[in-house]
Amino acid sequence: MRSSIALLGLAALAAASDVHDLTKDSFEPFVKENDLVLAEFFAPWCGHCKALAPEYEEAATTLKDKAIALAKIDCTEQQDLCQSYGVEGYPTLKVFRGADNVQPYAGPRKAQAIVSYMTKQSLPSVSSLLSKDALEEFKTADKVVLVGFFGADDKSSNITFSEVADELRDSFLFGATSDAELAAAEGVKQPAIVLYKTFDEGKSTFEEGFTKDSVTEFAKTSSTPLIGEVGPETYASYMAAGIPLAYIFAETPEERESLAKTLKPVAEAHKGKLNFATIDAKAFGQHAGNLNLEAGKWPAFAIQDTQKNQKFPYTAQGSVSDLSEKKISKFVEDFVAGSVEPSVKSEPIPEKQEGPVTVVVAKNYQDVVIDNEKDVLLEFYAPWCGHCKALSPKYDELAGMFSAFTDKITIAKVDATANDVPDEIQGFPTIKLFKAGSKDAPLDYSGSRTVEDLANFIRDSGTHHIDVSGNSSGEGAQSMEGVETDQMPMQAPAATEAASSVASGASEATDSAASATETAKAGIKDKVAQAAGKILDVMDGDDELGEHDEL
Repeated sequence: MRSSIALLGLAALAAASDVHDLTKDSFEPFVKENDLVLAEFFAPWCGHCKALAPEYEEAATTLKDKAIALAKIDCTEQQDLCQSYGVEGYPTLKVFRGADNVQPYAGPRKAQAIVSYMTKQSLPSVSSLLSKDALEEFKTADKVVLVGFFGADDKSSNITFSEVADELRDSFLFGATSDAELAAAEGVKQPAIVLYKTFDEGKSTFEEGFTKDSVTEFAKTSSTPLIGEVGPETYASYMAAGIPLAYIFAETPEERESLAKTLKPVAEAHKGKLNFATIDAKAFGQHAGNLNLEAGKWPAFAIQDTQKNQKFPYTAQGSVSDLSEKKISKFVEDFVAGSVEPSVKSEPIPEKQEGPVTVVVAKNYQDVVIDNEKDVLLEFYAPWCGHCKALSPKYDELAGMFSAFTDKITIAKVDATANDVPDEIQGFPTIKLFKAGSKDAPLDYSGSRTVEDLANFIRDSGTHHIDVSGNSSGEGAQSMEGVETDQMPMQAPAATEAASSVASGASEATDSAASATETAKAGIKDKVAQAAGKILDVMDGDDELGEHDEL
């Protein structure tokens, strides 16, 4: 009897779901019938998929009234469908406007964030606000909205605003009105932009210098709280902001609030130059190690240059008195002036290279990877990473195949948990090719981790085009340097699905899935907005995920 009741309960729960369960037969008709669809490609065993499920259900219920459909596809049963859309990890979320217009979902994976993101997708890039009531409703439609007050004949301002809106529509809601009376009622004169927000002073105004870059900078700077909080929903936006981030680590909400109040004048004095944010040291204290702080010694303060991935830990930590306004102000002023040296975490340079793979550490990174005319294939790994361990013998074999060409190619690896590297690495293993002649634009490897595919990637994408195909020892391999390759198919650059330039983004996490099928491939995960989740998931400690290969 009990089992019957339980089954009835499960059946009722399934019937109540507002998330549509699709198959290869129902998928295409569904996306044709619905103008806007968010689809989740998942696996039942995926820990992050389980964590997303209630958030996804809540979002689906909220968005149903807005005619925005949420769907899910079980990739263990619909393998061909998932493969056709390039699904390499779980959960993968994509936005569909018909079967052919597909974009990666670049927002956080919380119910409110999903609702906010998909609402933005459903609206035009700039909504026309024709009345006071429409303006008042729009002002509270999201945590941050931007409204342009321009004359109807002001083509320049309208075009600039629309261009910014097209680029930032994933992040903000944009509205515009040409009604001069509405502008006057809001205390501005045309042309002007007002950013309405649910924090700090409530709104910020922009009234001069209407260029695309200046409006974009205004939107990003003014939309960031004076002292916010780093968490799964905000990390990606901080990383994408383009300015350094100052972290305030503390264990309790009361202490974080107190320190934020103490350091508010410092944040105000440097607004636009640095972002300031508190971070829960109990939940995310492990992240202190990434900033070269001593984890467990709270409170603490550090600055991260998000563009260069440089860390500037404030050495005095463990006491509230260490984080006084006077002391932190001096440290921040010195940082802005360029008089604070970055902290570099590095293992010792190996006295002798053992094995076919060259070991890179922070102290020899520049010499081995950048300052030479070689192609360098570099694996960023973590000692605890299961996929890295599985790759290791293949990577050794790959290095052996290229051993006859060490003057043109280096196969290398770096422990990214023990050495500071210039790039923010979002998951393990990450493999990049630093081509001779273009070291400032490394190519991310997104193919399957087989010796053959890696060798082909080096051949097709490297500057020297060294071909060792069919030769596991490297003997008899041919260099294709000087050979005409214009018609040669090239390996595609990284299959990263970014929130614009961030942005993304990150970005909770995509399980670095050891796929349940032979055909699924492990690849580089969606970046930007999802980057934050990947890092913070491990800070948060997801015990049910088992072997988790992301930061």
